[in-house]
Amino acid sequence: MGWVSAGDYEVALDDGKVVCRNSAGKLLKTVPKKLADDPAVTELRQLTQWLERHARECLADVERWMVRSLPVPLAVVARVWPDPAWRSALRDLVVTGEDGEVAGFLRDADPERGLGVVDLDGDTVRISPELVRLPHPVLLDDLEELREFAVELGVEQAAGQLFREVWHRPAGLDTAATEVNDYAGGTFKQLRFLHGRASQLGYRVRGGHAVCPVVEDGRTVEARVWVGDYEGYEETETGALMWADPGGRALTLGRIGPVAWSEGMRMAAALYAGRDIEDEEQAA
Repeated sequence: MGWVSAGDYEVALDDGKVVCRNSAGKLLKTVPKKLADDPAVTELRQLTQWLERHARECLADVERWMVRSLPVPLAVVARVWPDPAWRSALRDLVVTGEDGEVAGFLRDADPERGLGVVDLDGDTVRISPELVRLPHPVLLDDLEELREFAVELGVEQAAGQLFREVWHRPAGLDTAATEVNDYAGGTFKQLRFLHGRASQLGYRVRGGHAVCPVVEDGRTVEARVWVGDYEGYEETETGALMWADPGGRALTLGRIGPVAWSEGMRMAAALYAGRDIEDEEQAA
């Protein structure tokens, strides 16, 4: 910790929290109230807020790379790796090699030595792909085996790649249809509750729909679930799930890729999970 003078005391940051010690060097349980407006304390608290925001932004960027299966230049990953927030977001994610096969769990990135990964034999190896790929879990053929291996290694992914919920498009699907109703009909006593849930889950609401844009194979597809756009205190329910192109035209289910399908179903299921269970139990 780097201690900064604050009157007769010294303050510092310790694990994201402002701590204080007196002139004798004794660490205090709390920061004295009289230091609440001290410039040093204020600046440290502002720094804490910035670091928290920075960590959230790094994690959101990494999750976006994963969801969109965006290849990232090795030079970029190596450049941000020394930053603890970036390193926390990237560490232990599954990366693939030049051949598209799983290379292992990411443990290090260096501009000279490339990526350090723990391969599927448990060995630490170095690879230097020009582009680093963080595949969406629905694209991993051996997902269950990778999950088991990750547990054995004690892997903890901040981005939640391996343990993200995935949905596969079922066989025998009517590929000419444009809607999925698996999670339609979830009742909410007030529309604002459903809108609030969508926002809490990280989805935008536009034109009465909760939306989830996905870029897959260079094509943008938007998953949509109807959540209502009328008076916020009226009862509402989740609608059907559909996908649309950038022009707003509905796409048939046969044109939906595996990532867009999984992310759309994930959004619909998460919204539906917040429905009013009490009313359902009374109706039963």
